[in-house]
Amino acid sequence: MNEQLKQLQKIAERINYLIQIKDYSNWGNLDGFKTSCEKLKQTVYDHSEEQFTGEIRKLHDSISFLEERAEEHLTPMEKVRIVRSIQRFSLKDILENVYDDYTELGGEEDANIDPAMVCAKATLSRKGKKKSYTVTVMVIGQECGHGEEFRNGGSCRPEGNEKALRYMKVAETEGIPIHFYVFTPGSYPKEEYPGAAQQIARNIYTMTKLRVPLISFISEGGSGGAEAIGLSDYRLMASHGYYSVISPEGAAAIEGRVTEGKKAPRELIEVCADRLRLTALDNLNHGIIDRIVPEPPLGSRRDDFLFFSKLRSEMISATDRVVLSTKSFKSLRTWEIGRKKTKKESQELEVEISWDLNSEETGRLIQQRSQKYLSMATHGYSGEPEAKKSLLRQARNYSENLYYTLRYDIVKNHKRQVRKVLSDVTGEGSVMFKRITEPINTAINFLTTRRKTRPPKLITYSGNGQKSRDPQVDPLEVMDTYTSPLANEDRTVTCPNAEKHGCKDLWVPDLYGEFAGVCETCGHHFPLEYQWYLENVFDPGSVRFFNSHLEAQNPLGYTGFMARLQTAKDKTRRKSSNMTFTAAIDSLRIVVTSLYSDFRNGTVGSAEGEKFVQACKLAQRKKRPLLAYIHTTGGIRIQEGTLGVIQMPKCTMAVREYIDSGGLYIVVYDNNSYAGPVASFLGCSPYQFAIRSSRVGFAGPRVIRETTGIDIAPDYHSARNALRRGHIQGIWDRRDFRRNLHHALLTMGSPSLYYH
Repeated sequence: MNEQLKQLQKIAERINYLIQIKDYSNWGNLDGFKTSCEKLKQTVYDHSEEQFTGEIRKLHDSISFLEERAEEHLTPMEKVRIVRSIQRFSLKDILENVYDDYTELGGEEDANIDPAMVCAKATLSRKGKKKSYTVTVMVIGQECGHGEEFRNGGSCRPEGNEKALRYMKVAETEGIPIHFYVFTPGSYPKEEYPGAAQQIARNIYTMTKLRVPLISFISEGGSGGAEAIGLSDYRLMASHGYYSVISPEGAAAIEGRVTEGKKAPRELIEVCADRLRLTALDNLNHGIIDRIVPEPPLGSRRDDFLFFSKLRSEMISATDRVVLSTKSFKSLRTWEIGRKKTKKESQELEVEISWDLNSEETGRLIQQRSQKYLSMATHGYSGEPEAKKSLLRQARNYSENLYYTLRYDIVKNHKRQVRKVLSDVTGEGSVMFKRITEPINTAINFLTTRRKTRPPKLITYSGNGQKSRDPQVDPLEVMDTYTSPLANEDRTVTCPNAEKHGCKDLWVPDLYGEFAGVCETCGHHFPLEYQWYLENVFDPGSVRFFNSHLEAQNPLGYTGFMARLQTAKDKTRRKSSNMTFTAAIDSLRIVVTSLYSDFRNGTVGSAEGEKFVQACKLAQRKKRPLLAYIHTTGGIRIQEGTLGVIQMPKCTMAVREYIDSGGLYIVVYDNNSYAGPVASFLGCSPYQFAIRSSRVGFAGPRVIRETTGIDIAPDYHSARNALRRGHIQGIWDRRDFRRNLHHALLTMGSPSLYYH
């Protein structure tokens, strides 16, 4: 009878699992089966053993039939519920069943630095032709746990992501592969140092060039939290997992304009889950992942040992695949190609393959990783980048690259080396030479100081864009060639700080005219349109747009989004929310990428990401500084799903290569800058500044309140607090934007820049 009771308990768990997947609806009479199961438990001794066994068999057959039906018609939202189930396997289950042995690093359980992030040194035994051997890997992943509150559901704090970064570097030092496991609904929105957004940006920036194979497995991938450990050479995904830009509930709240404190309708949540294209098959079709790991019907659970065996083979095979791709031995490459043709990619090779890479293989690994990410999501926009438009354009770019390399990397460096040698040779003799020439220099100085000193002539710009010489005009003052249309209103406005600082009411024509939108009493910055910056910060006539034809699209076929996109295009007469152009600051030429509010609140999708990548490549080719002026960004465009999320590592890869080549990358935030861009290709800049009165952060106040239950202060995301936390390096006044930018260009960056 004990065996039958165990079977009954197992059936009860299956019924509860189905009820959870079906969102507690009475689908397939699940409530009736649950009642029958409970009744059997209570009347166990009222039946003979044969009768009891027969009742269990009936229940088993009925539930098996329902499970088959449920698997056949699983909706995307039901897959989300499978992943969230307490019966789902977690990282700890993987460590105990996939690896032979492991040692957790950085503390255990609730004594961990951040229990939601687990790092471990693990070993795997492998079979060669004649012997067995052991390999070591670093395992890093989120641990959602099985109900432990201290795990925070796999939602990592910045400290947890910082710990992951630390052990990534340990693995790189030791030359061992890293296995990432993504089990997170998203990162914990905490701004205090090291900061959620800034730490994710540091992680992604480091992963772009880690010199060891990176393999990731995704079960639950939620937006930026997944990207903190998601950039990999090979990405696996569970067949019943999900990977998304936002949770279905979050998307429904945005789409349905649900007020804070209320829940989105269940039907809308289901619809948004379908529109987001978050399943494994969707992500494979869009090229976001490389392979799907099949699971049993209704997903794997914590005691599914056959799945763990399968996952072990998949992780080993994926690591072999990445390592083999870096080898130069044709025999190994041929073997790999033959294995691929027989569709046995997960089968382990029966030869000993060293996962240690030499310098040549490491270089090939990093190059392949770069090509992989820079080529992602290219079908998410329309148009072709100017650099790839024609053979003539490509030849021109190649000749430009050769010219600037010769001019700045070779000739300029040669001159620098010659000057250094001359300086070293003449250093010793300069002291004696000074003694000899000192009397002569004293006499010359005496004669020249008696002459009347002339004031220096400053080069300024007149309103027609022509250079003029006027000693009374500072060339670095903000231009006065554009006045905001807001200045046409004949009324007054009250400064938000009037009660605190006693600011007087401001007459609109003055405020948006000569005051440049700044309160003269307290310095509060009223928002200004992006055109003001284009016309008044850069040298007149120097702005030249490029890749303006790249057009944002609706790659997921998100219902109703194409009409909204067209509205934004008609309103702005532009095709995306990212403007890329070349410009000059007092004749210093720079490349600029700018996200602006008028087009879908400055959100980033495939077109915007590609334009950013092309701006990085242009700046790298021409040895020019790169400025990211962020007029506003609302984050990643949710209607593009993971095609939007992938812009985080893609753009970071491009900017990392630009910085490594000696480029100067400066980010300036204005108005409101949040979420994915700040947590990746913006937050990774070593030089970040903010215009006064701007707000910078990872998540908005509402998301923080709903996620943490904490009511934040009104100035939580202020530029002053961002500076205090170390996220930015300075706060600029709008009226000094031009001067401060020019100063930054001259005092920061590599000596290899063309004007240094």
